Amino acid sequence: MRDSALRASASLPCPPESDNSSAAGKTGVPSRAQIRAPCDEADLREKNMAHIAHRRLRLTGTAGVVALGLIACQAAGQLPAHAPHSHVKGRSAPFSPEMDESMQAMMKAMAGSSKTGDPDHDFAAMMVPHHQGAIAMAKAVLEHGKDPVLRRLAQEIIVTQQQEIGVMKNRLSAKPAARGNTSLSMTQPGQEKTQPRTEGPVLPISSQDRVYTMDQTSNTVSVIDPAANRLLGVIRLGDPVPGSLSPLYKNQLLVHGGGFSPDHRTLATVSIGSNSVTLIDTATNKVKGVVYVGRSPHEAFFTPDGRELWATVRGENYVSVIDPVRMREKRRVTTANGPGMVLFRPDGKYAFVPSSFTPEVDVIDTRTYRVVARVPQASPFSPNLAVSRDGTEVWFTLKDSGKTQVMSARPPFRILATIDSGPITNHVTLVDNGAGRFAYVTVGGENVVKVYRRGRTPALVATIPTGDLPHGIWVSGDGARVYVGLENQDAVVAVDTLENRVIATIPVGQQPQQLLYVPRAVPHGTGAANLQPLGVAGKAGHLTLSPPKGERGHAHATVSVNALGALDLLQVAATGLQPGKNYMLWLTEHRTAPFGRKQALTMFTANASGAQVGQAIGLLREVLTPPRSAAAPSRRYLILTRAGGGAPVAVQDSYMPMPRPEDPSPEPAPDAGR
Repeated sequence: MRDSALRASASLPCPPESDNSSAAGKTGVPSRAQIRAPCDEADLREKNMAHIAHRRLRLTGTAGVVALGLIACQAAGQLPAHAPHSHVKGRSAPFSPEMDESMQAMMKAMAGSSKTGDPDHDFAAMMVPHHQGAIAMAKAVLEHGKDPVLRRLAQEIIVTQQQEIGVMKNRLSAKPAARGNTSLSMTQPGQEKTQPRTEGPVLPISSQDRVYTMDQTSNTVSVIDPAANRLLGVIRLGDPVPGSLSPLYKNQLLVHGGGFSPDHRTLATVSIGSNSVTLIDTATNKVKGVVYVGRSPHEAFFTPDGRELWATVRGENYVSVIDPVRMREKRRVTTANGPGMVLFRPDGKYAFVPSSFTPEVDVIDTRTYRVVARVPQASPFSPNLAVSRDGTEVWFTLKDSGKTQVMSARPPFRILATIDSGPITNHVTLVDNGAGRFAYVTVGGENVVKVYRRGRTPALVATIPTGDLPHGIWVSGDGARVYVGLENQDAVVAVDTLENRVIATIPVGQQPQQLLYVPRAVPHGTGAANLQPLGVAGKAGHLTLSPPKGERGHAHATVSVNALGALDLLQVAATGLQPGKNYMLWLTEHRTAPFGRKQALTMFTANASGAQVGQAIGLLREVLTPPRSAAAPSRRYLILTRAGGGAPVAVQDSYMPMPRPEDPSPEPAPDAGR
């Protein structure tokens, strides 16, 4: 069988060394004589190996090998060195070099793949870079090609071969490590010799996957099945206010950030108010333990090898490095004041830490635990970042100035682009799918997710309305969806990334912050053990404020009113304000002048992008919803003015009544860590 495959592969198209053939020169298509002409023996052996392996794949894959064979011989030097690409008829000047480089990189990676003598291992080891080359070529066709049939075929190649790469990498990881060069990624011209590996295989959406939100007000973790787009329940880590303010309170407070282990079996949640990191088993939803760190930690994530958990201590100036097995801090890495988040390059060599108080991103060598680069931020407040799967880019958001910046993930770690994304720019996730490479950015002040095509010059390609105050965002394992937490709507929306539209809205706990998509978090079973219903956390009302009728102002606000048991928490997210000016939110008897009795709820200062978030606590749900009877309290309204009074810049124009809680007392939280 092997010999017959070798003989069959000898007919792969390969132009002769001379480029003087009129057939190829005039049409760009090899003549029949050229097709029969063999390449040199070493060249054939290299191509034969790819051909033999690829015969085991689908029919479309086999057709791809024939097409790649044509380009392979050209890329291997069949065209004379003195002939520039632009002089070859029938070839697109920007397209041909990309195809040639992809083919050269593919052949080099295939030739350098580790061989063990095990046919299964060697097949997968060679086919991974082969498929990576095919994906690179398909992306080039999508960028430059016009034929709709071929563009559709290219999209299918990207999706299917990414999935096949995942299968082959899984099989390789199940076998003992081979000696020699084990890298399966291609080295493109001008890149580092060691190409950072990808974050992992492409994993289609499954009922074993989970979406988690860290719910800051209800102190819960909401758990969603993305296959059904359904809330399964919540992991209750603490009590809402005022119970959590007791001097005897011992559970978690302000559940905010999170990360997960590379084996997808451990969830790490960060609670700002209790200065803690809680480790949760994803299969059972049980708390494994709690690690207490410094003042006001914000986010945490595991190193790619899973041996360490890094938590940014935003209230101080360091990253806490935690041993996740012993569940204790093992060292501290000093950073700029206010480290906001940490993520790693997929190869684990560098950690990237933006600051929420200092305008710089620190790059840390994970071997020495030292800062090796300090990259300027456009403004001080960065809450979030994302690292590309190929380890070449870092995107980070700037909440105060409404910008998003792109930096190189390789030395010298320079800023590549600065984007005016919009007020209250919250989080970012990077997506690779059949349509290309994109960045999805939540813009809370505009209630949208903005989609940018990644490249040398990022370009806005879509704006997706989501709901009130989009915050956390994460991509699914196959890039087909992103999930977005709506902070002022107490919900999560699922977005189809090929159509860029919302396909589902899912209720969750109160004021979701960080959101994580964890593929294969539940190895078996329903994964619903130890979850609780939303309870009081599901009781919320939502309002909007707009400029008064007849006014041409730009102020706008969304408001959520969350039940805390006997009390309510109101959160307002306002935009369209004058930067640096103080504003007051009032409770009034009327929406129009003279407004009647006014009660001040909260005051805040607009940031550099003319936006801000403020909070107030009180008995608010009754007065913000219509009375049910004459004996009930009269309804009250919200207005927003400049501090000190004056005409309103925004008045309440709509509301969604808050359901009455069946039991005003909060549900007890479990003893976290026990």
